[in-house]
Order: sequence, then structure tokens, then C-alpha cells
Amino acid sequence: MKKLTIRARLTLIYGGLFLLAGTVLLAVTYVLVDQRLTHGLGFNLRGSGSRSVPLPQSGTPITAEQAETLRGLVRQVQEDARQDALDSLLTQGGVALAVVTVAAVAFGWLLAGRALQPLNQITGTARRIAGADSAGRGLHERIALDAPADEVKELADTFDLMLERLDRSFDGQRRFVANASHELRTPLAINRSLVELAITRPDAPAELRQLGETLLAVNERHERLIDGLLTLADSENELSEHTEVDLAEVAGHLSDQTAGRTTLAVSVDLNPARTVGDPVLLERLAQNLLDNAVRHNVGEGGWMTVATTTVGGRAVLTVTNSGPVVPGYEVESMFLPFRRLNRERAAGNRGFGLGLSIVRAVARAHGGTVHALPRPGGGLIVTVSLPTPGTG
Repeated sequence: MKKLTIRARLTLIYGGLFLLAGTVLLAVTYVLVDQRLTHGLGFNLRGSGSRSVPLPQSGTPITAEQAETLRGLVRQVQEDARQDALDSLLTQGGVALAVVTVAAVAFGWLLAGRALQPLNQITGTARRIAGADSAGRGLHERIALDAPADEVKELADTFDLMLERLDRSFDGQRRFVANASHELRTPLAINRSLVELAITRPDAPAELRQLGETLLAVNERHERLIDGLLTLADSENELSEHTEVDLAEVAGHLSDQTAGRTTLAVSVDLNPARTVGDPVLLERLAQNLLDNAVRHNVGEGGWMTVATTTVGGRAVLTVTNSGPVVPGYEVESMFLPFRRLNRERAAGNRGFGLGLSIVRAVARAHGGTVHALPRPGGGLIVTVSLPTPGTG
């Protein structure tokens, strides 16, 4: 059974109280009128009642039997008049009560809606913030409730204070990641230059060159981590560039590059899929999808398919790859930063767990979505859906 809303409950309570009060008032009025009619209309002949009505002096005597007959007729007239008055009171009073109750319910509905308007404003603000593209986005919005100082006003002000604190916290976190990543890039670049200079010297021994190559590999890994963190931080900020991009062109270019550096069978099915956003971030999104497909293909006979199309006003990019079977319960964890599948950690996979988290962050920054489904035969089907130009 569907639960009633607060507005409906308040309306029913208001209408029920009014109906109860009207019913009690009608009952009291009925009793008072009944008593009044009983005493007000009571009269008999020759002073034998509450009112005495003299008989006409016609000179003709009235027998006791005739007098009793007259009294019976008078009592019948009294009873009929009283009953007609009470029936009229009940009928007209009931109709009036029903009409006024309906009006009271309608008025109660409007009054309850007006009373709940501040709560609706709070709910709307919370829903917009919760539906923001990514964590922390939308926290700049405030309720700013313009109402008298009461409990609802206090709730709205407390909610605004909480939003302000959360906004500062998320903003500080993004700035810290971006600043730390920028600061770390410089020493890593210096280290790479020094190591390359050392191992390219003509008199460098073989042990030094082997050590230098190892250090370069470690340095490159750290540079990729810093680059991933910067991309993740940038994708969680507001887009600074809005350029029309065809995902088919991006996917085609990256597919050619991927086919040239892997033994996988790469096939494409590219149809126009135009969207609007940051070209650098969109290229990184597609690149991470392809890198993820390559990384999760092990053994001989691996393949991947890249497809783009436009469906229902959405630009869709789909990357399908073969590989080991992925449990359905592990799919969502693949989109979390620094999270890898259990089998990847056991196999010593050197990834950072940032690839798909960057894909989701970039998709959300562009007002899109990304979903992954495990293939029955192994591998993944990852689909990115972005709005086309003009759809927002």
C-alpha cells in the first residue's frame, strides 16, 4: 500500500477535524432544536397542557370523547411539525456540512502546501546537489531560505552551513591533489634527465646502464601516476573548454595507434557521434578505455572492438574486449580510484587503478554516464554515453 505524503496527511487531518467539529455542532443543534420544538409547540385544550387554548363559545357542549379526539389531532399536528423541522435540519445541515468539508479539505491542501514549501525548497536543493556530475560538484549552491525565524528556517541555515563546510573541504582536496601533482612533476623530470645523461655517457659501465634503465622505468611509472592524478583532479572541476568533438574521429585515431603497438585483433565500427566538451579530456577517456581493454587481454587470440554511434540524442562510445571472466560483483569496484581486481593484484599487475575512475569522472564532467558489463565468455563491455550538441 502506497504511503501518503505529509501534505496528504495534513490535509486529511485538517478535513477530519473540521468534519468532526461540524458533526458535533450539528448533533448539538439537533438536540437543542428538538427540545425547543417539544416545549414550544406543546399545547392542549382547556388548560390541560403547557398552553391552554379555550374552546369556542358556540353554545354547543363538547363531549369528553370529542375533546379527546381534538387533543389527539393537535398532538399529531405537533409531532408532524416537529419531525418535519428536524428532518429539514438534518438534510440541509448534512448537505451544508458536506459542502463546507470539501471546501475545508481543498483549503487544507493549499494551506499544507504553503506550509511545506520551505521543506520542498530544501529537498529540491539537496536533490540537485546529490544529482551533480561528480562528488563535490554543486556544493556551491545554497538554500538561502527567506522565511520567518522558526524551526524550518533553522534547519535550512544549518544545511547551508554544512554545504559550505563540505564545499571548502572538497575544493581544498582538489587543490591539494593538483598542487601536489604539479610540484612532483618537476623533480621527476629532473630525475629522468639526470638518469638519461648518466646512462648515455660513453664510459658508463653496463651495471650503471642497467640500473639507469630500471630507474627510468620506475620514474616513468611515477610520472604516469602523477599524470593520472592531475587528469582526475581536472575532470572533477568545471569544464573550461566546450568544443564540438566527434568521438568517431578520436576513437579511430587511438585505435590505429593501439593496433600498431599490440598483437590484439582490433576492429572498429565508427559512426558519427558528436558531443561537446574538453577535447583533451575526451581523448584521455577514450585512451583509458583502450588501454584497459589491452591490459585485461591475456594470452593468444585476444581481440577488442571499438564502436561509436548516436542513439536518442546521445553520443555513444563502446569498447568490447576479450579476456578472463569478470565477476559481476567486482565491476563497480573497478571504477573506484586505486582499486584493482583481486586477480590483477595476485598476478602483479602494475596498473594504478585510475583508468576507469578517470573515465567515469570525465564522463560525469561532460554530463554523461559510463557503464560496464561482464561478457559471458570473458572480458568487458564498457559503454560511455555523452550528450550531443544542443541537448546539454
